[in-house]
Parts: sequence; structure tokens; C-alpha cells
Amino acid sequence: MSQSRLARLPPWISHWLGYRAKPPGPLPMWKTNAWSFISAFAGLTVLQVIFNYSHYFTSRHVPGIIASYGASAVLVFGAIDSPLAQPRSLIFGHFLSALTGLCITKLFSLMPDQERFDSLRWLAASLSTSTAIVVMQLTSTTHPPAGATALLPATSMEIWALSWYYLPIVLLSSTLMMFCALLFNNNMHRRYPSFWFTPSPPPTTPKGTDEKAAPSPPSTPDGPVPSGAPERMDSRLFEDKASGDAV
Repeated sequence: MSQSRLARLPPWISHWLGYRAKPPGPLPMWKTNAWSFISAFAGLTVLQVIFNYSHYFTSRHVPGIIASYGASAVLVFGAIDSPLAQPRSLIFGHFLSALTGLCITKLFSLMPDQERFDSLRWLAASLSTSTAIVVMQLTSTTHPPAGATALLPATSMEIWALSWYYLPIVLLSSTLMMFCALLFNNNMHRRYPSFWFTPSPPPTTPKGTDEKAAPSPPSTPDGPVPSGAPERMDSRLFEDKASGDAV
């Protein structure tokens, strides 16, 4: 969603989607720290309340929070201008990493017996995260905490037990955190996100504005000085001086 499209929306909507007619100025450090603390506390609390106290999720043994979202909170609430913290990276980075980690671990689970599978979980974990990094690079959705999201199916029995249900849980967690970031970051002094899908291109300078104008040739009241004029003037002065000496 480009800034030009956001500008067409009513201000009471576009403001909460990160649009500003003028970029906000820098905040004092104490205000930045205060808002980072408040928004991170609120965002993580929302996730844990939903997953810990909803019978729908507790009956399916969904963990109270996926550990990698603690690291995501550092980005989306504490480093809100970073490209790694924008919604595209937050949502798709986690989802693609979860899908990658789950698929690779599922392949390892096809081992002839459980003991063999358990002995190679470390390999599945390493392969999951390294592959997820490449997937995020190829899709321009790099989100560092998502590396742990890819790792968890191989290392956490609680996550492994969710099986494919892990994917909608990750998608829901990312979406909830994004909405919390929109709500708490877009106060009167902050702006989130900086962009939704692709960053806005920097303003371009018209070609030729930085080039210095070529100096114009010297001119006289009657027009430009013709070539050879200085030489003729010097020769006349020399002749006048010579005639004066002769007298």
C-alpha cells in the first residue's frame, strides 16, 4: 500500500496505517524508551492472554506464546523504522519460516524409527533455519526472529505436536502483533509502518541541477572581445613607447 493511496483515505484511517503528510520529528530518548516499553508490554500481553485463556487454543495445547515473538517485539516496538520490522517482513517472514521448518522436520520424521529421527533433530533444526534464511532473502521478507520460528518444529516437542496447526497459529500471532504495533506505535509522535510492501523511492533531483553553468565569455559594451584584440593593443603600446624614446 503506497503512501499516495494512503493519502486518499480519511485522516482518521490513514493515520493508523502509518501515513503522515510530514514525517514526524525525532523524539527525546526518554519518550522513545517509554513508548517502546508500553507498546511491547501491551503487545506481548495481548498474545499471551488470547492463547492462555481461550478454551479454543488451550484445548489444542497451543503454547501461551511462541518464543520467537519476544524477539519480534524488539523490532516492531523498539526499532520501528527498520526495514526488518515492517509488516511484510513480520507476517511473511514468520509464516514462510514456519512452513520451511515444518516441511523439513516432517521429511526427517520419515526415518524408519523414532529413535533415528530423534537423533537427527539437530540436523533438521540447522537445515530448517539456514533454508529459511534463503527463502526470506529470495522473497524480501527477512525478519531475524523468524529464524527461531523455523527452528522450533525440530527442537520443541510442544511445537512439533501442533503439526500443521503450527502455521495458522504463527499467522495469527504475527497479525495480532502487527495490529498492536499499528495501535500503539501510531501515537502523535511515532509512525508505523514506514512502508507496507516496498519502501518509497527517495526523491530524485532533476538532471542538470547540480551541474555548474559554464562561464560565459567576457563581453564589452559593443559585444564580446574578438580574438587577437589583446595582442593588437600590446603592439600599439610598444610602438607608442618606442616613438617616445626616439623623440
